[in-house]
Amino acid sequence: MTTKDIVYIALFAALTAALGLFPPLATPGGVPITAQSMGCMLAGAIAGSKRGGLALALFAVLVAIGLPLMSGGRGGFGLFLTPSGGFIVGFAAAAFVIGWLFARHKGEASFLTTVIYIAVGGIGVVYLFGVPWWAFTADQSIGVVLAKCTVFMPGDIAKVIIAALVAREVRRSFPGMASA
Repeated sequence: MTTKDIVYIALFAALTAALGLFPPLATPGGVPITAQSMGCMLAGAIAGSKRGGLALALFAVLVAIGLPLMSGGRGGFGLFLTPSGGFIVGFAAAAFVIGWLFARHKGEASFLTTVIYIAVGGIGVVYLFGVPWWAFTADQSIGVVLAKCTVFMPGDIAKVIIAALVAREVRRSFPGMASA
């Protein structure tokens, strides 16, 4: 691991923490709507699979040891035992998958392809971890939790589009950034 790798990992962990400064919107299910899921989208699309995944793993470790990095100033291992816990764990996997998809793409990805890659990881993978954990911690069925997730969809789609616009510009400006 190079100094450059460490800088990118720290940068995207910090960016995800900074996205937590936007106030969360409370939902009835106990999982707030936040801007932080855009952190994993940007980390994977810009820093790549390894650095993006490690950035969000670092973020999760920092939250687990008690730093108040989650939206609303929340932190601590106990947060991972709430319905939000699976989503936080899913951030690292999402960033890795997004970076992996981009690494397999030949040439510059179109805007639509960029949106698809970011949506697969930033929504699909995050929900793959978050929904079952939410169902388990809330003692509800997966179907009930998926129905509750519909409140997140407009915001998630907006975050995917914003992340795609930002990632395309950064990838154009710094073409070698995601490699390594």
